Amino acid sequence: MDEVLRELPKKAKEKHSENKKFFTKLKKKTPKNLDYMMQELHEAEFKRTDCLTCANCCKTTGPLFTNADVERISKSFRMKPQKFIDTYLRIDEENDFVLQQVPCTFLGADNYCSIYDVRPKACREFPHTDRKKFQQISNLTLKNVEICPAAFNIVEEMKKLMK
Repeated sequence: MDEVLRELPKKAKEKHSENKKFFTKLKKKTPKNLDYMMQELHEAEFKRTDCLTCANCCKTTGPLFTNADVERISKSFRMKPQKFIDTYLRIDEENDFVLQQVPCTFLGADNYCSIYDVRPKACREFPHTDRKKFQQISNLTLKNVEICPAAFNIVEEMKKLMK
């Protein structure tokens, strides 16, 4: 996995303009079965990919924390929401709650998440490749293929299927 993660930014950069063109076309002419296709590609990829061997998302980026995430996680810590915010979060330039630092505070050396059962919605849904109306999140997907080997593979498979 280390080799895959070392090569991923380079491979993603090489494919960036091709992927951008592909997603532009996809937005203009979305196949009726796209959601179904994405679900299938996502499930097939995650049968092969074990996130615990990677955790690159947790090591390199931080999720957005919704108010519901803050409530749920702070409750699990038996902590007032404001205390949780003060301890772990900051407000970014878009006025969203994000982690004060990356790698994620809750990521262990073994790549296990210490708050897995109550983790933020953004973490539960990452890399968002099985999301309905997938064509609407092309900018996010372009970023995610640089971080997540599974997202990279899913997009590559998607392009093959749709040629």
